[in-house]
Amino acid sequence: MRSPRSAYSLLLLAGLVRAQTGVTDPIAENCGPSVVCVNKYANVLPYHFFRNVSTSSVQTTFGDTTVANGTSLDNVKSADFLVFDKERGLKVLGSNPSYEYVFEVSKAVHEAPVYVASQNKLYLSQLAPPPGYLPQLVIDLNQDPPTLSEFLSDPPVYAPNGGTFHDGKIIWGASGGNNSIGGGEQRVGLRALDPNTNKTTSLLNNYFGFYFNTIDDLAVNQKTGDIWFTDPQYSWFNELTDTPPQLPCASYRYSPKSGAVFVVDDTIAQPNGIAFSPDYSVVYISDTGSVSGPVDPKYGHPGTPFNATGHRTIYAFDISPDGATVSNKRALYLAPGYVPDGLKVAANGYILTGNGRGVDVLDPHGQLILTVQTNYTVQNFAWTGPELKTLWLMGQGGISKVEWELAGPELK
Repeated sequence: MRSPRSAYSLLLLAGLVRAQTGVTDPIAENCGPSVVCVNKYANVLPYHFFRNVSTSSVQTTFGDTTVANGTSLDNVKSADFLVFDKERGLKVLGSNPSYEYVFEVSKAVHEAPVYVASQNKLYLSQLAPPPGYLPQLVIDLNQDPPTLSEFLSDPPVYAPNGGTFHDGKIIWGASGGNNSIGGGEQRVGLRALDPNTNKTTSLLNNYFGFYFNTIDDLAVNQKTGDIWFTDPQYSWFNELTDTPPQLPCASYRYSPKSGAVFVVDDTIAQPNGIAFSPDYSVVYISDTGSVSGPVDPKYGHPGTPFNATGHRTIYAFDISPDGATVSNKRALYLAPGYVPDGLKVAANGYILTGNGRGVDVLDPHGQLILTVQTNYTVQNFAWTGPELKTLWLMGQGGISKVEWELAGPELK
């Protein structure tokens, strides 16, 4: 026989369940073809709810959350576009947004997309596996449908992991190095590719005699011409270099005029994406320290497991008027899905970041406006087209494109 005390406890629990207040209802609703709007950011979910923590091989999304009472988030999980701020999100999408999975590619990392408008071609890289892979890839947008083929520059560039277009050239951050690539030696550094002649030139390959670690991503301050880049330790972890890290993780500013290299920040665990605000008064740098590993050579190349409690945050820094230094570091966005990998800023100042299986769109304060959802891990992306309103996404297993009203910045 149940004791009076036990019966009272059950009645109290039942009352608490009935008394749950503020539940978002409905949690989400259809806002257009493959567009789902999440109401009030689903700020109060009915108990019991649970979302599995992402792993390096499987990243979860909000739609993977299980919710009590038979509530289903299937429409959230299957939508191409997940809108959190209805007014601004639907404006970004426009009247006829579309998402298309265009190319199936290997599970290797696909990075460093650079659009050359004069050719209407999109250049990108494929990193390990396999280690030592040299050709890059190019999407020819002049063809209908577009074609994907291999591309090899002269001399070749090994493992571009970040890239941009500046002054008529592709600027790539070569992230790997050893002494026998293509019969010669290459080291981590900045390389310039003239897309008209196919010739490459080394701009930078050392810091006072030390090898850089990776050069993960880069951006050019169009006001000063300086190239800013991040230097985490991923190339050692992933067997893209034969040399253990010699420098701490840091972000740098390189002056092509003087040849000087300046450290601008060394407080981020694994600096990754980097991008400027449209007026170049703010620089955004993402920290993907939750994907990391030991650097002790006795462990070899350990790979990069995911630790959900590690750093996976985008930070903002103010840039001094002369474009030389940064200050006022502040956290802007904690990536909920995985890590904030690729990082770019739209012409209107919205911030985009690759976040596991998709791309998040944020306002300059870090408020999530919408998410483009994919069935593969997105590493980076780039705008193309005459109005720069087509966004190509690439990563492990896929290359896709989005048509919407959010335009990218013009790179000259």
